[in-house]
Amino acid sequence: MARPVRFNVHPIKADPKDNITYANMPDGFAGEGFFTTTLSSVVGLARKNSMWPMPFATSCCGIEFMATMASHYDFARFGAERLGFSPRQCDLLMVMGTIAKKMGPIVKQVYLQMAEPRWVMAVGACASSGGIFDTYSVLQGIDQVVPVDVYVPGCPPRPEAILDGFMRIQDLVGQESIRRRNSDQYKGLLQSYGIQ
Repeated sequence: MARPVRFNVHPIKADPKDNITYANMPDGFAGEGFFTTTLSSVVGLARKNSMWPMPFATSCCGIEFMATMASHYDFARFGAERLGFSPRQCDLLMVMGTIAKKMGPIVKQVYLQMAEPRWVMAVGACASSGGIFDTYSVLQGIDQVVPVDVYVPGCPPRPEAILDGFMRIQDLVGQESIRRRNSDQYKGLLQSYGIQ
């Protein structure tokens, strides 16, 4: 569909109702003047549409992320308008690029400084598996130091792939129970990484 801009030869009148999408209401019971649902559904809806990502970019995947944030792809459409560069204010750690073994403890420290609930996305082959750098000095995937929720393949991944990975994170966040973080399985996962 052509966008109506002032310099089109044949301008098309804009119809906002066809171009605007709204967040879907969680499942529940509706009646005249009331709506009931679960607290987990409401909290999940709020969290998934207001993510604050923290980019941890070290190489070419960071350049692709810059393209994703720019106006052509517009990462902000998904409720991630505010990038945070303080881990205490963010809930999504996006690791992009090659991570040397000396940087592993730094990635873990940044992860630990983030408040719960927190999610991690490994963007690109290097962050996911070490990529082409099968050497003694490169960490063969950040899942050796922090738990990863979504892996985005590519070397480097296209902006569309980064957006798709972010939407997978949103799906996880929207469906997560409030009690999951207190479960024995989650505590066991963190203990396997040496995190209390």
